[in-house]
Amino acid sequence: MHNFQANYDKIYLVLKDIFPEQLLTYQRRKPKLSDLSLISINLTAEYMSIDSESDLFRKLPCSLFNSIERSVYNRRKRKLFSHIEAIRNKLSDTFNDFENTFIIDSMPLEVCKISRSKRSKICKEHSYSYPNKGYCASQGSKYYGYKLHAVCSIEGIFKSIDISPASVHDINYLKDIQTQLKDCTLIGDRGYLSTEYQLNLFETSKIKLNVPMRNNQHNYKEQPYIYRKSRKRIETLFSQLCDQFMIRRNYAKSFEGFKTRILSKITALTLIQYINKFIFNRNINNIKINIT
Repeated sequence: MHNFQANYDKIYLVLKDIFPEQLLTYQRRKPKLSDLSLISINLTAEYMSIDSESDLFRKLPCSLFNSIERSVYNRRKRKLFSHIEAIRNKLSDTFNDFENTFIIDSMPLEVCKISRSKRSKICKEHSYSYPNKGYCASQGSKYYGYKLHAVCSIEGIFKSIDISPASVHDINYLKDIQTQLKDCTLIGDRGYLSTEYQLNLFETSKIKLNVPMRNNQHNYKEQPYIYRKSRKRIETLFSQLCDQFMIRRNYAKSFEGFKTRILSKITALTLIQYINKFIFNRNINNIKINIT
């Protein structure tokens, strides 16, 4: 698990098998390092919990280190955002084609401490991407940054993800979900409780939104145990992202870099799940495991 070259070779072969054609490069001259190789380095670093590019370039084998400079690597990685998203979607579709039950939730992504928010310049190059203050009910605390919205399957594969400023309410993400899912059951927590949205989701996309009722609601009924148990699956995924993939330790200074790192961590997680199931035929959620 600690051999970068061996992990890189494995991930590169898997990606090359999924994408037989090389990704089209945006540069006029053919670079020494292909786009697919660059993405493989990026995903290998995330799998090995290397969260610093300085540390990454110290651990790169000579064959890869001599093929690209650090500044060029950083710029090209940000420009390959759409390709990384395409890889994540293709990996996800291999699991979720026949799924009809999904789980929705969100988690905080702190940019800096609230006390530094007024003088912080992180992710403020464009007005549309400004971070702001929000409240995390599960942790009972305020924070400054963004919010990761996600939908995953019962098996534990991310189907859909999005990032919004921290102040955006969870329920607003349901507007995007109705265009991405149909004919399925969606399990959420009380943050998604809304009769209007439940009716709208069912009428537009045949999505049955199952949310626990508040104790003081009229005609209160307890949510079935199977749904309460299933909803813990996405909380486990968030814990894995925080633990091995260190999603809360993000050193990016621009929003482009920030969202690319978040996407890379989730794509690396999905790739390891793919390798576990289709190559080694083992439990897909054993993330801390050797893939070589």
